[in-house]
Amino acid sequence: MSEAFSLTVNGEPRRVPAGSSIADLVRLLALNPHKVAVERNGAIAPRSALETIALGEGDVLEIVHFVGGGEDLAAPADGWSVAGRHFRSRLIVGTGKYRDFAQNAAALEASGAEIVTVAVRRVNISDPKAPMLTDFIDPARFTYLPNTAGCFTADEAIRTLRLAREAGGWDLVKLEVLGEARTLYPDMRETLKATEVLSREGFLPMVYCTDDPIAARQLEEAGAVAVMPLGAPIGSGLGIQNRVTIRLIVEGARVPVLVDAGVGTASDASVAMELGCDGVLMNTAIAEAKDPLRMARAMRLGVEAGREAYLAGRMATRKYADPSSPLAGLI
Repeated sequence: MSEAFSLTVNGEPRRVPAGSSIADLVRLLALNPHKVAVERNGAIAPRSALETIALGEGDVLEIVHFVGGGEDLAAPADGWSVAGRHFRSRLIVGTGKYRDFAQNAAALEASGAEIVTVAVRRVNISDPKAPMLTDFIDPARFTYLPNTAGCFTADEAIRTLRLAREAGGWDLVKLEVLGEARTLYPDMRETLKATEVLSREGFLPMVYCTDDPIAARQLEEAGAVAVMPLGAPIGSGLGIQNRVTIRLIVEGARVPVLVDAGVGTASDASVAMELGCDGVLMNTAIAEAKDPLRMARAMRLGVEAGREAYLAGRMATRKYADPSSPLAGLI
């Protein structure tokens, strides 16, 4: 008896040891038999029988697994880019205030977001086996955006992001330096200082800022790869309070502009997109909704609707009525 024989796996010729089962082949390919589906000679091989189905000379096998995908070929390609990285979803979501990591992960899936902001916090050394965010949200699948939430000086923010880069190798980061705990408004002097230092050190900072076109331009000149003006105070849910200044920032920016903070419901997300922003970031609006998963889906649709409306170009506003049907020829 031959010590090995030939077969075809996913269109490629392979040689396997005599007496191999389908499960043996799957393991030989460094795959987990419990995470794949196998077709042998045109017939599906039941997963429960992979250990017992023997392979033979000339067999043709297809081995498949689930991957993120499902591209809608009918939809226009309308993604956005930041620092040379391209994303389809214009919604960025946070990872705080959820009931648990499992709910957070489910809401992320419902939102369709590809980027999640994550805070940098100390490991719980008293319980090193406690669940971690990475156990539920795979950083190989989603883009982690380490942030500096809770930092009130440039030095604190810089130190935090240096640790984040050491922990996960991330260079695309979200910078926020707060001025006070009551309003959580950004301290623009410290924010600008931190932006300059981080940029020199090779970071790619997306920067939370006031709705000030001049400050936004200064951040861009200092090395910000995106500017993120607040729509309203963090966690307030007040909606976009400053449409004129945000629109001015959009018109003058050469980097992406994303509304960060203040969104309360899907119509707020639509407004942000109708202003021409490249995206919108939110956390509390989803996490504190009575049904976070449904709200996450609503936010996804709101962002998409707002973007479509912006691209369509809204009608002109008028002081007086303009009938849809002609008045001539009335009976």
